Amino acid sequence: MKIDVKNLDRTGLERFAVSLGQPAFRGRQIMAWLYRPGITDFSQMTDLAKSFRQLLPEHATISQFTRQVIEKSTDGTVKFGFSLVDNTIIESVLIPEDDRNTLCISCQVGCAMGCTFCRTGSLGFNRNLTPSEIVNQVCSVRDFLLAQPEDSWPWPRQVTNLVFMGMGEPLNNFDHLLTSLAILTDQKGLDLASRRITVSTCGIVPKMRELGEKTNVNLAISLHAVDNETRNRLMPVNRRYPLEQLLEACRTYPMRKRKRIMFEYLLLDGVNDSDAEARKLAKMLRSIPCKINLLAFNECPGIPYGPSPPERILAFQEILRAAHYSVFIRSSRGGDISAACGQLAGSTGKDYER
Repeated sequence: MKIDVKNLDRTGLERFAVSLGQPAFRGRQIMAWLYRPGITDFSQMTDLAKSFRQLLPEHATISQFTRQVIEKSTDGTVKFGFSLVDNTIIESVLIPEDDRNTLCISCQVGCAMGCTFCRTGSLGFNRNLTPSEIVNQVCSVRDFLLAQPEDSWPWPRQVTNLVFMGMGEPLNNFDHLLTSLAILTDQKGLDLASRRITVSTCGIVPKMRELGEKTNVNLAISLHAVDNETRNRLMPVNRRYPLEQLLEACRTYPMRKRKRIMFEYLLLDGVNDSDAEARKLAKMLRSIPCKINLLAFNECPGIPYGPSPPERILAFQEILRAAHYSVFIRSSRGGDISAACGQLAGSTGKDYER
């Protein structure tokens, strides 16, 4: 079976080159070509020996997404639906702002976590994405940005920030996550800064420390409740890794100086948004270097919750700010195309382009 070279990081490509009787530096040369816009064939890699270029297609392929749907929101958000080789579908969301383009990407087809406020969780789990399927989301959106006419795209023309907050739980696809991060941050790869990449987890405690030890990306925790009873109801993962274990993993998480964990807290009307819960949240996070993102719930068909009123969100924020936390209210983007947080479900209602 041929190897998809986009499944290999720099070390993997060096080993691959050696397996074909070439010096290891040939693998680095391949990587330097792979992530340039428009590179789809080994014949384009002109600094490789001609004989090696002719040999490579016998053993390897270069994958790319060829079937996709693109939907644009009135607020500028763009949702991408990608049809994979097995006809499963994943989604990515581009959120443009004046000084950055944040891309939210997926790491699994579906999700096994079953969070009751999330449409992706209602799909169940299909499979993990390969490193190439993770990285090709970024490549495809990069190519989309480069193709935009200057007079119709007022935002930056490259992906500047990356968040693993799309479909799936990143730490349940850990090995492929690490490989994709190596490619994304490699200077010969997509050359993204680690400080501009955030990995979000619902709390897979055994993998958290390893993530901190092996990468320098930002960590975000989907918290959403301050007691086990409520979190059990919202997030079944809490029955396996309850709050006490999750918070201890956060306290001992290996972080460089001046870095902080981002806690994400989705406010649900009458469920987890009281003043008492805000005060309890302030108390329970006291020993953890952190900042807090408050999220408004994006209503979805079949999801039995409602959004907290704006005044309740502001009151919750004020209690946390009075306790000296950095607290942000994340604005909801892309709701009109089902691209907002919690709405990704692999459905666009359009045919996929070949």
